Parts: sequence; C-alpha cells; structure tokens
Amino acid sequence: MMRLTLKRILWVAGLGIFLVCPAAAATLSDYHKRIDAARGYVGELLKYADETNSAFEREKSAAIRMAIPPTEKIHLPGGEIETDNRWLTTSLGELEAETNRAKRGPILTGIEERLLALSETADELEKAIASVHSKDEDKQKLAEILKREEYQKPQVKEESLFQKWLREFFEWLARVFPRPEISPDTATGVGSMKFGLQILIYVLVIGLVGFLIYKFAPFFARRFGSRAKKERKDRVILGERIGQDESAEDLFSEAEALAREGDLRGAIRKGYIAILCELSDRKVIGLARHKTNRDYLRDVYKDQGLFVNMTGLTGSFERNWYGLGQSGIQDWEDFRDRYMRTIGEVRG
Repeated sequence: MMRLTLKRILWVAGLGIFLVCPAAAATLSDYHKRIDAARGYVGELLKYADETNSAFEREKSAAIRMAIPPTEKIHLPGGEIETDNRWLTTSLGELEAETNRAKRGPILTGIEERLLALSETADELEKAIASVHSKDEDKQKLAEILKREEYQKPQVKEESLFQKWLREFFEWLARVFPRPEISPDTATGVGSMKFGLQILIYVLVIGLVGFLIYKFAPFFARRFGSRAKKERKDRVILGERIGQDESAEDLFSEAEALAREGDLRGAIRKGYIAILCELSDRKVIGLARHKTNRDYLRDVYKDQGLFVNMTGLTGSFERNWYGLGQSGIQDWEDFRDRYMRTIGEVRG
C-alpha cells in the first residue's frame, strides 16, 4: 500500500513538472509539440462530440489550456517573440457554455483549424531557422515537391454512370436488333423490308425513351433542385455558419464595420469568408464543412490569375488570424485592395 501511494505521488509530481516547463522556458520546437498535443485533445473531443461526458470534457479542456497558455515567450535564435492565444481560452469557454450539441461541432472545428494553422506557422519557422541543407536533403525536398498534386499528370477521366448506362443501352439495342446481313443471293425487296422494319423499331424505341425523359425530367429537376436549396440553407465556411440570405456583399460590409471598430483581425477573417462565399455563389469552388483555407486555395489552382490573387488573400488571412503578431491598419488596407481587385476580376 505504501509503495502504491509513493508511486502515485511521484507520477503526479512528474506531470506537474512537465506542465510547468513550457511556461518557464519555451523553445519553438517545444511550442510546436504542445500545439500538436492540443490538436490531439481537440480531435478526441470531436470524436465524442455527440456524447455527454462532462468529466471527460473538463479533463481535455484543462489539458488544452495547460498546453497552450494565453500568452508566453518563445525563444528564437534572433531573440524572443510573445504569443497571443487568448482566443483559445475564449473558444473553450464558449464550448463549455454551449449546451446545444449541434453547435458544439463547429466550435471544435474552428479551434482545430486555428491550431493547425499555428502548427504550420511553427513548422515554417523551424524550417527557416534550419536553412542549411545538404545536397541529399535538397534532392529529397525536390522529390517531395514533385509528388504534389499540381505536378502530377492528369488522370484519365473515368466513365460516368450516365455514360455507362447509355453505352449499355446501345449495346443492348445492337444485340436485340442486329444489323441485317444481306447476301447477294437474298432478294432485294426482302432485304429492304427488313432494313425498313429495323429503322422503324429504332425510331419507336428512341421515341419511347424521349417520352419517358419528357415525362419524368421535371420530377427529377424539382427533386434535385429542392435538395440544392436545402443544402444552401446550411452553408458553413471555415466553421462559421452563413445564413441563406447573406451574400458576399453583406459579409464584406460586416468586415468593414469590424475594421471601423478596431477589430482588424476579425475584419480580415470576415472579408476572407466573403470572398469564399462569392466564389461559391459563382460555382468556382464547392463549400464543405471539413475544408480549410488551403483546400479552397487548391480548388482555384487551374485559374492562374485567380490563384495568384487568392494566394495573397490566403497569406494575409493566415498571418493576421492565425499569426503570432498584432494586425495593423496597413494589413487591413492591403487585404481590402486585393479583395476588391479579386472581386472585380471574378465578376468580369
């Protein structure tokens, strides 16, 4: 009994030392690992978001707060930088106060996306610090780049379901009504009669198919049209729910209002959501709950002009929303100018 108690005390003391160390002296690598650990805790909460387990949620929320404090200093070779992750405490508070399970998922998704962006930023900083690479490392990096989707040969487009049905239909017609094989010995009149009957049958079958399409096409159009309208009611962009009647202009007006109030980070995020809403309304991209800003950027890769503009907007969004520094008025002005230029080109 004494051994078990002593072992438990040592385990608790060791855990306390591990959790206190990041606040005492945080390296970039240590900060990066804690961000990934917090992402893991959020993933566990997402996995059981539909279940009720207050003790489990409190445990994971406490672990996330302990891993990522509101502010801390990160040691770099050129000096120190101070992080500002108070948004995480606010989001966790909103999660704990939210009793509607349907609304808890988007909150967790938003936290996960921001932690992912922080992880990518930390990874880029680590790569910038370790800028000296050997030739073998450079070759490996080049090979990894060439494996990316944009450098792969386009795959042969597979046959669609409709094309398959159409091919099988004509194959069936060919089997049921094969072409007449008229030999020289066959009478000319008999051969012409068979050919005429075959043409008549083809016309009747095609007419029947056309009648069925004419009869049932409105039904399918109404069905799929109503489904599209239903999906439009539930638009979610980067974890934020957009109302059915909200347009890109409405969203950007909200962004400008936030900028006037001094919330430049929020203004840039709202403006970025507005441009994604505009591209979705124009069928340039498709919205999905699981998509991140990098996924939407890849969607416009084939349009080089739009891709260049969206790369700038995405970079500005990531630096100001997920970055470690504070947003300035010049950041908002640059984002607004690029937004207006992109909207003008998209709308022709």
